[in-house]
Amino acid sequence: MKVTVTQGKNLQSLMTVNIERSEVEAKKNEQLKDVRKKAEIKGFRKGMAPMGLIEKLYGMSAMQDSLNNLITDAINSHIKDNNLNLLGEPLPNEEKQKSIDLEKDQSFEFVYDIAFRPEINITLDKKDKVINYNIKPTADDLKKYKEDMLRQFGSLENADKAADDDFLVVDLSQGDKVIEKSYITLKTLDKDAKKLFKGKKVGDSLEVDVVKAFPNETDRASLLKIKKEEFDASNPIYKVDIKEVKTFKPAEENQDLYDRVFGKDVIKSPQQFDSELQTRLEAEYKQNSNFRLRRDLIDYMVKKAGVELPEAFLKRWLFTINQGKFTMEQIEKEFPLFVQDYTWQMVAGKIFADQKMKIDKDELLEQAKSMTMSQFAMYGMMNIPEDQLNQYAQELLKDGNQISRVYEKCEEDKVLDYVKGVITITDKDITPAELEKQMNKK
Repeated sequence: MKVTVTQGKNLQSLMTVNIERSEVEAKKNEQLKDVRKKAEIKGFRKGMAPMGLIEKLYGMSAMQDSLNNLITDAINSHIKDNNLNLLGEPLPNEEKQKSIDLEKDQSFEFVYDIAFRPEINITLDKKDKVINYNIKPTADDLKKYKEDMLRQFGSLENADKAADDDFLVVDLSQGDKVIEKSYITLKTLDKDAKKLFKGKKVGDSLEVDVVKAFPNETDRASLLKIKKEEFDASNPIYKVDIKEVKTFKPAEENQDLYDRVFGKDVIKSPQQFDSELQTRLEAEYKQNSNFRLRRDLIDYMVKKAGVELPEAFLKRWLFTINQGKFTMEQIEKEFPLFVQDYTWQMVAGKIFADQKMKIDKDELLEQAKSMTMSQFAMYGMMNIPEDQLNQYAQELLKDGNQISRVYEKCEEDKVLDYVKGVITITDKDITPAELEKQMNKK
């Protein structure tokens, strides 16, 4: 076997693999001996069929397998022996690849496109500056947060007539066909459709063209309790009978609510309630500020690194490794985000290695606990006992796929902490509305 690399441009090169037929034949014969030992062929005892018959039955497939294995071994050995730092994996070059005849060729040549990782050269000092936006809640933000909390713990109640945010329980009929207890949420309808149902009471009936009122096929199918393809568009008129009108009523602020939100007798007055909500809101905004700083630091580092990647090669590689899960159009659309993340991984890896950073078991466990706590917080579960949290984190670290995610987060945290200690971080207060406006412009 012989592997050669021909240097190209823009980090790309050609890798050529040459394999003699004798090498493939030797590998094939070894494989056929193993096949013969296990083969159960009618008329012969197990493992006793003639090699000529085994060759006839399995020779070509064994030849192909042997050739593929030799190619893979040759490429991997060359990459390892020569410390090649590649982007992605070698991809077959269809333009330069000659046709292969397994039966007649005395040697085989395979040509691959390869791409090298770019050199990362990045130095940081106090001249590098990134803004840390401290999000400061206003009185209106606290008021809205409180309203959202009351709605979160509210309940559905019967209403006299349908309003904008209410929903209806209805029966639909068309001749002998009856669909019972379908749900219509008014706030999801457009203004024309909403007019049909707004103000309606229990016992009211009306005729509705479901195509006009519910143009979204999924919503219409859900209403009629059918599959989308089962709908008969030629007969869209249904009689709708209002059976229930439901409105969502926010919870009342009282001791029962305090106990439900914070635990029994933790909060005992409106002043305490407002104070605790303020603390929670500030904590959420602090988390948002930290996330924003994290993204801005990564953006700054990627831009400063100034790395140019072989985009055409990477798009082909992404398409190939995903085996048809994504179209090239989808890859094109998401490619800028991929380049950003991929470049950051290289930059972070370079800093991690240069600074001789390490991650121990205790750091992995703490990271796993932090990630587990964030998952619970998404469901409103804030006060998880330490022993229970520790147990969930230990289970997370037993999962092979999850532990790499935990390690990557640890590595990224260490790198970002280092960056924050080297560059200049300038604090700037900003309201949530100002931040949203800024992000929309960005």
